[in-house]
Amino acid sequence: MFRRLLKSADIQPHNGRWPRIHELRHTFATRALESSPAGRRSIGQHMLALATYMGHVNIDSTFWYLNATPDPMQDIAVAGESFLHGGRS
Repeated sequence: MFRRLLKSADIQPHNGRWPRIHELRHTFATRALESSPAGRRSIGQHMLALATYMGHVNIDSTFWYLNATPDPMQDIAVAGESFLHGGRS
């Protein structure tokens, strides 16, 4: 069914390989994190909601999507550095 939907949307294989439904899921999760509100607290809440929506039993399964989302990852890195320096940047 997924292949039929791809064909009806005129999506063709790339380098001889059809897109997979798991790649659609990954793209959704990545885009959802990229569109999360700014701020560490908001990102944490957004991550928890995404983990629940995706059916992840453990939030660790969702955290790896941050590797593909540079903006939220940058926010987390800045917050971590601030914490390590006692609240000073």
